[in-house]
Amino acid sequence: MLRIHFTSEDLSRTRLASRPDPLWEITASLHRLQSRLGRWAHAAWYREARTAIAAQHLGVTVRTLLCPLFPRATYFPDFLTPAEAADGLRSGLDAVLDTPPARIRHEIGLLAKVRKVPPDMYRVADDDVRAHLVGALRRYHDAVIAPYGDRMQARVDAECARRGRDLLHGGADGLLRGLGPAMRWRPPVLEVEYVGGVDRDLLLGGRGLLLIPSYFCWQKPTSFADPDLPPVLLYPLAPAGPTSRPRPAEIPLAALLGRTRAAVLRASTYGATNSEIARAVSVSAANASHHTTVLRDSGLIASHRHANTVLHTLTPLGAALLRLPDRAGRTAGAVDAGPG
Repeated sequence: MLRIHFTSEDLSRTRLASRPDPLWEITASLHRLQSRLGRWAHAAWYREARTAIAAQHLGVTVRTLLCPLFPRATYFPDFLTPAEAADGLRSGLDAVLDTPPARIRHEIGLLAKVRKVPPDMYRVADDDVRAHLVGALRRYHDAVIAPYGDRMQARVDAECARRGRDLLHGGADGLLRGLGPAMRWRPPVLEVEYVGGVDRDLLLGGRGLLLIPSYFCWQKPTSFADPDLPPVLLYPLAPAGPTSRPRPAEIPLAALLGRTRAAVLRASTYGATNSEIARAVSVSAANASHHTTVLRDSGLIASHRHANTVLHTLTPLGAALLRLPDRAGRTAGAVDAGPG
């Protein structure tokens, strides 16, 4: 159990990452490759990842370099998931390159206490070997993470919309209380079912906490082992509900591009309930429900039950449609294509 202790200052400084962290996602995805746990939830990705790894001749690198450095264990080196990765893959990899060699050797020594490591792993502290590691991480990300970028971002967007509502209606207390099921808010402590069953306390001490929703993290959250690093908590996104694929014979294109339905799609950009959509588009709640059903069945929005309401958010396909300009230079969401 990880117990995270908050002060009033920490509550005001707690925040939620608005996009996937590339190095944390690399870490969690490597854990999915090393374990059957959660593989069913990423079955399509697992098949495609194995194919991509083989096609890019990354198999030996993944087995002999990445998996030993990123073991699915109670510990892996903190320097591999630097805070700078919040600004993108390049920033994160630059931070890995700039890690002091003494810190790298120390953290690999900590890893050696929980599992056997090859003697040459300490050479990661050498500049040339670390440059090779960074190149391998970039190639791995390009092969198996980047192709899932849109759907990962869409899931994180939906999570941010839900957590934003918790914060709006209940403040930081509501945000932390809604995180479950592996996290329980017992003010002023957040109890977390931690990876590996580790039992420890984390005192935030006014630094706040960065919550990072993760696509590939499975069941149990994780964090830095070093309590002196900026506090973060990587936690798994709730499983996505099944979505229907569009069937052109049953859903005419004109029904998808009508003026009202385009407005409903646009109103779902940051997450909205049927009643909020009805107010935004000036239609009845029943009419809004009809339009969201069509959009959901066509694969343009996803619907998530949240407390007593249903929250609608864009899928990657819906987001892409809104980004497409029409001939007048407007976005698809603004197209006036006739009555909805």
